[in-house]
Amino acid sequence: MPDLKKAGPGESNLLTALQMAERLEAGATTSVALVENCLARIKARDCDLHAWAHVDPEQALAQARARDGEPRRSALHGVPVGIKDIFDTHDMPTTYGSSIYAGFQPTVDSVVVALMRRAGMVILGKCTTTEFASPVPIGVRNPHDLSRSPGMSSSGSAAAVADYMVPLSVGSQTGGSTILPAAYCGIVGYKPTMTGIDRGNIRHLRPTLDTIGLLARSVADVALLRSILCGGDGHRLPRVAIETLRIGLCRTDQWQQAQPETVAAVETAASALSQAGAKVSEVALAPEFHDIAESFRIISTVEAARALATEAREHADRLNFWVRDSLVAAKQFDLADYEKAQSHVIKCQRALGETFGQVDVLLTPSVPGEAPADLNSISNSVFNRTWTLMQAPCVTLPTATGPNGMPVGIQLVGPVGCDVKTLSVAQAIADLLCERDPL
Repeated sequence: MPDLKKAGPGESNLLTALQMAERLEAGATTSVALVENCLARIKARDCDLHAWAHVDPEQALAQARARDGEPRRSALHGVPVGIKDIFDTHDMPTTYGSSIYAGFQPTVDSVVVALMRRAGMVILGKCTTTEFASPVPIGVRNPHDLSRSPGMSSSGSAAAVADYMVPLSVGSQTGGSTILPAAYCGIVGYKPTMTGIDRGNIRHLRPTLDTIGLLARSVADVALLRSILCGGDGHRLPRVAIETLRIGLCRTDQWQQAQPETVAAVETAASALSQAGAKVSEVALAPEFHDIAESFRIISTVEAARALATEAREHADRLNFWVRDSLVAAKQFDLADYEKAQSHVIKCQRALGETFGQVDVLLTPSVPGEAPADLNSISNSVFNRTWTLMQAPCVTLPTATGPNGMPVGIQLVGPVGCDVKTLSVAQAIADLLCERDPL
C-alpha cells in the first residue's frame, strides 16, 4: 500500500485521536493546531478523494478556538471528528446524499452529534454519503488507490480517516456500510449493538437495521469515542489475554464468495491466534439461519419504503435506480411477510445467543476481498448483513493485504450488549496481528 503519510501536508493530523487527546491534555498542542493540520490535508487531497460534502474552515477553526479557551469537557475535548451526511447538524447543511435536500439546513442536531458537541469535540465537517445511505457510488475514491472503491455508504467517513484528514468519523450501517468501507480503506470500523449508541433524531431510519458506526485508525480510538458517546469517562479498555480467549471461526454459508485474499486473512488470523494460545474452533451457524438473507431483504425493503415515503411520493424521479427498485420491491411484501421475517430474526438471535455460550467472539470475513477496481458498481455486503440483522457488535481489523496491495480485513462479532468485551478482544487481537503506528 502507498504511504499516505507522504501524500500531502500536515503533521499532527497523522496522530490518532488518543494521541491528540493526550497532547491536548498535556498542553503540548492546541485544538486550533490540530484542526489547521486536518484542514490542510483536506485542501491538498480532497480534490481527488471527494470524501467531504461540507467543510467550512472558518467555522471549524472557530469551534477549535472556543475549545482552547474553556475547561476540558471530556477526554476528547478539542479533537476533530467527521460526520456522515445523514446526521443532522444545526449549523451545517445536511443533504442525506440527495439532490432533493441540496442546501437543506436542519434546526437541531441528531443525538450523536449533540453528544459529541457536549463532549467538546470539534465537528470538522460533513463526510460524503451515498443517496439516503444506499449502496450506489457517488464518486468517493479509495485513498490507497484512486481507481478503487472505498465501499458504501459511509464511503466519505472511511476515506477521510484512512487518508489522515481526521482521526475519527461517524458513519452508519444498514447492511455493511461501516464494516465494509473500513475494511476496504484499511482502518478500524465498529458497528455497536444496535441500541448501544443513541440513534435519536436520525431521519429516514430503518428501525430494525440502522446502527451508528464509528471509524478510526485504532481500536483504542473507537473505544474512547464509544465511551464518551455512552456517558463514560473515556477510560482505557480492560486488557484481555489471548490465551484466555475462545474464538469461533465462522465461515458462514457465503464462504464460497470469499476471494483467496479473504480466505487467507481469516485462516491466517485463526492460525496465529491458536499459536498464541487462544482456543479456536470451527463454528457453523444454527439451522435457524437458513434463508436469513431473504428475511433481511424483506425487512430492509419494507422499512426503506416506509422511511422514504415522502421522497417516493414527491420526488420519485430524482431517486437513484437502487432506491427506486427497492421501493418497487417493497410492494410485493405485505404485513404478514414482514412480521414473519421479524419472527425469523428473533429465532436466529436466540440461536446466536446459544452459540456465544461456547465462544467469546466469532471470527469471520469483513468483505469478500480487497476493494475492487470499480467506482461504479454496488459493493457486496454479503458478509455483513446477517450480523447487522442480529444487532450484534462487530469490529473489522486491517490485518492483511490482497494481491494488489490493498487492505483486507477480518471481522469479529460479539454477543449483543457485550460491546466493551468485544472491543477488548479486538484490541488484544489487533496487538497480535496489526502493525503498530510508529507515532
